[in-house]
Amino acid sequence: MVAKKAPVLTTRALNRATLERQLLLRRAAVPVRDVVTRLVGLQAQNTRPPYFQLFSRIDGFDPASLSALMESREVVRIVTLRSTIHTHTADDALALRPLVQPARDRELKVFRSGLTGVDLDRLASLSKELVDERPRTMKELRDELTVHWPDADPRALSVAARCLLPLVQVTPRGLWGRSGQVALTTAEHWLGRPSQAAPAPDGTVLRYLGAFGPASVKDMQMWAGLTRLREVFERLRPHLVTFRDESGVELFDLPDAPRPGPDVPAPARFLPEFDNVLLGHADRTRVVPAAYKGRNGVGNQSYGTVLVDGFLAALWRLDETADDATVTVQPLGTLGGAQREEITQEAVEMLTAMSAAPAHDVRFATFIDFGD
Repeated sequence: MVAKKAPVLTTRALNRATLERQLLLRRAAVPVRDVVTRLVGLQAQNTRPPYFQLFSRIDGFDPASLSALMESREVVRIVTLRSTIHTHTADDALALRPLVQPARDRELKVFRSGLTGVDLDRLASLSKELVDERPRTMKELRDELTVHWPDADPRALSVAARCLLPLVQVTPRGLWGRSGQVALTTAEHWLGRPSQAAPAPDGTVLRYLGAFGPASVKDMQMWAGLTRLREVFERLRPHLVTFRDESGVELFDLPDAPRPGPDVPAPARFLPEFDNVLLGHADRTRVVPAAYKGRNGVGNQSYGTVLVDGFLAALWRLDETADDATVTVQPLGTLGGAQREEITQEAVEMLTAMSAAPAHDVRFATFIDFGD
């Protein structure tokens, strides 16, 4: 019997499916906590991007609502996926951190030469005592650990503590309109309950597909920062449906997940640096046209991006003072008059919701200096 070939999904079809699940085809009137859960967290290397991610996805989003969840410890900032800081619900922080521990172990190996003679079990135990006594900055933690291992590389000591322990950044760090240096304590101490044992990855694979699918094994591995997930997908295959992209790569998906038609309208959206939808796949052409590959960032620096018709079409920057806020947009190609008007309207809505400055302005420029 000849096996039936998997249907092919075009790039536009993948685009619309992903945007639908990311709440980028239409804003949803749902609680902030539910969206953070649905998206399996928000990348948060910088403190403001999670707020702008939510603005583009939630109808009537108020930045204070995310801050309130952080202050009540229902949502936290912690290093998880891809060994980068994410904003997660408390439940996900406690579950995902053990799951991605292998990635933290690989990171630790990079610094092993600076840890000669260091007992890692003792380092983890001592670090836990220190940060649970009171939240510590990385410098404070480094200084304390150097007393015990004066011959070790100080930076390697603090990185080792961060790799070995599930450390969260305590508030006021990350709160909207407030500032605070990074101070760390363990997730268990901050949340008042223990971390879970590392769960089987099956559930996380299904959640990933629900938020980012259809997707390949490589896509999932890139998103999570994990390897050897092929066997998990094979185990789940009887419960999934499969497709092919236009290059022939096999894609997996949940049977009942939404897959809108490729011609469903996609409104202009302003996305912050490190937005989930830009980092959720190994093959990012479903959102970033091949002609613009690498244009939304340099090295570890990522820029704000504007989606037009669902795809990257421009970069943006917000400049604020006490008196005014200006959004500057740099088109990457030619934009028609209607597209510029749509972008301008979306920018005005963003400024109205996200800036307290009394005066707003939207400008188009041929070049934006991001200060690289």
